[in-house]
Amino acid sequence: MIEKRPLEFSFEKIIRDALYEDLGQQGDITSNSVIDKNLENNFVLKSRSEGVISGLQVAELSFMTLDSRLSFEKKVDNGSNVKNGDIIASVKGNAASILSAERTALNFLSHLSGIASATSEMANLISETNTKIVSTRKTTPNLRILEKFAVKDGGGMNHRFGLYDGILIKDNHLALSGSITNSVSLAREKCGHMINIEVEVDNLDQYREALETQTNAILLDNFNIEDLIKAVNLNKKNIILEASGKITKDNILEIAKTGVNLISSGWLTHSSPSLDIGLDFS
Repeated sequence: MIEKRPLEFSFEKIIRDALYEDLGQQGDITSNSVIDKNLENNFVLKSRSEGVISGLQVAELSFMTLDSRLSFEKKVDNGSNVKNGDIIASVKGNAASILSAERTALNFLSHLSGIASATSEMANLISETNTKIVSTRKTTPNLRILEKFAVKDGGGMNHRFGLYDGILIKDNHLALSGSITNSVSLAREKCGHMINIEVEVDNLDQYREALETQTNAILLDNFNIEDLIKAVNLNKKNIILEASGKITKDNILEIAKTGVNLISSGWLTHSSPSLDIGLDFS
C-alpha cells in the first residue's frame, strides 16, 4: 500500500470525488466488459509536448486510491522540464484498474502541469530581474491547493491561499468603508501584528494615500508603465509593490523592469492550457 505523506490526506476527498465523477456506481463498464479481470500489464505516462511537470503525487494517488495493489514509479520529479516523448512515470498491475483510473490521473496531471508550464514561461521571461510572479485566488473551486502547488513547481510564488490568511483591501471594501486610510486603520486595529495587510489602488492619488498608512503591501491595479515607474520612485518606505491586471507574455518583462516586487496573474491558474500527456501500453 502507498505510504501517505501528511499533506496527501488533504488530497483524498478531491481524488475520490473525481474518481466517482468518472466511475459512478457502475464502474468502468467498458474495461469490465472487454478486459480479463485478472490481466496485468505495464503502462507509461508519456509527455506529448514540452513543459514542466506538476501533480505527480495526485496522479499516483488516483491510481492507488482505485486499486492499492498497483505499482506507480516516478521517472521525473515535480518541477522537471520534459520534452515530447519523455516518460514521466510508469504504472503496473491490473490492466482494468489502470484504465479505469487513467482519465482522472491524466486530467489532474495535464491540468497541473499546464499551470506549471505557463508559470515557468512567465518566470523565465523575468528571471534577470528581481520581480517574482505570483498566483491569485482565481482558481478552480476545490482545486486551489493543487493549483497553487503547480505554480510553485513552475518557479512562481503564491499570494494568500484564501480569505483567512491575509488581508487584501480591494475597491469594493474601500467603497463601503470610506477611504484607504480608514480601511487600513480598521484592519490593523482588528487583525493583530501577525497578519499582513495589502491595499489595492487604481491611481497615483490613491497610491500616495496608501503610502501614508500601515499597510505592508500595495497592489497597483492596471497601472501603465509610466505610473508604475512613478510609484516605485515614490516608495521611500520599501513597501512591497505588486503589479496586476492584463499581464501577458508580451508585457511582463517591461512591467518587471519598472522595479515592482511582484507581478500577479490570475491567468496562470484559470486559463493556462493543459500539457498534453498520455498513457501508453508498454
